[in-house]
Amino acid sequence: MNMKKLFWILFLLNLFNYIDRQVLYSVFPLLQTDLKLNDWQLGTLASVFMLVYMCYAPFVGYFADRSPRPKWIGASALIWSAATLACAAAKNYFSLLFTRGIIGVGEAGFTTIAQPFLAEHYPPKKRATVLALFGLALPAGSALGYLWGGYIGLHWGWRAAFLLAGIPGFLLGILAFTQLKEERGRFQDFTQKPITRDYLALLKNKPFLFICLAHAMITFIMGGLSAWMPTYLHRYLGMNVAQAGTLFGALVVFCGAIGTYAGGKIADILLLGSSKSYFWVMAFSLAGLLPPAWLGIQMQQTAAALFCFGTAIIFVFLPTGPVAAALLSSTSEKVHSMAFAVNIFIIHALGDALSPMLVGRASDYWGLKTAVLLCCLAAVPGLLFTWLASQNTLIKSSSPN
Repeated sequence: MNMKKLFWILFLLNLFNYIDRQVLYSVFPLLQTDLKLNDWQLGTLASVFMLVYMCYAPFVGYFADRSPRPKWIGASALIWSAATLACAAAKNYFSLLFTRGIIGVGEAGFTTIAQPFLAEHYPPKKRATVLALFGLALPAGSALGYLWGGYIGLHWGWRAAFLLAGIPGFLLGILAFTQLKEERGRFQDFTQKPITRDYLALLKNKPFLFICLAHAMITFIMGGLSAWMPTYLHRYLGMNVAQAGTLFGALVVFCGAIGTYAGGKIADILLLGSSKSYFWVMAFSLAGLLPPAWLGIQMQQTAAALFCFGTAIIFVFLPTGPVAAALLSSTSEKVHSMAFAVNIFIIHALGDALSPMLVGRASDYWGLKTAVLLCCLAAVPGLLFTWLASQNTLIKSSSPN
């Protein structure tokens, strides 16, 4: 199929994937007041999504390696959109907790499949860049989620924010059903479908597992900051809900886009001279984010603090394309969906399924400043896992589709 059309359908789906996911965080203060929640309960609203998301991903990965993936993509968009609308009707903490879990079902179905589905249409030498461009939906969607939630929540309430966020995914889900086509030949030959031995090989694949563990540390940091930075700006820099969502959203979309695109381009350029280029970018990201994050927490002036946090965000987003390309290069094509599903399980089990809750708990005990700094220190084990991945792998090439 036309690669431009393929890219833009998947990109827009990915954009609203993150809008619907992140809109919650800008309305944390409103939910806390309306539903009388503490920081731990707010954190669990983020974490339950991730717990469902990571557990459902292997189920989708198994069937996506055996059946047309566009149908899974379309159905997943419809599920997460319906669940987002249901959040607007939530009457209490437990009903909101349930609907956030259902959003995890839909978004796991999409994320597990979309990246390998897109990447297989491009040659290996362009994959980090293409996946980085696709990954721009993460900062853009996250930023729009913050802006959307902050502005609409301030003026019309948190229910309206969820209601308006859920509608576009329905249209995009229908578009995916009708326009995306499965072009792989593997379904024409049963012998090419993966078997149990192929899946078990993933658990013995050291490069793949170390990449997943390094990615988990990046995800831990990103999840903790995504959930709590708007609240941090609200508490410590004197911003209202709309201002905090708007400014943090602007930082994420601008600085995140710079980091995401630069990371992909740099990795593809370095790949011409080094098979370990993906790992160089990952290591540079993890080492580079700590100094500006620490400085930002010390700053009392809003402009200086935002500059430091923006610099840290650039570093956090640098590995977006390289990580995805490294996962593809370290695994067999016929198990790509399951490889991404296993990666999703690992990164969220050890990453952002935990970090919003843990940051919330640390905030209850020591304050949010200390909690944010502790979250960023996950970069230290991340560096170790990146080094181990680089020592156990050699990026391989495969023929383009």
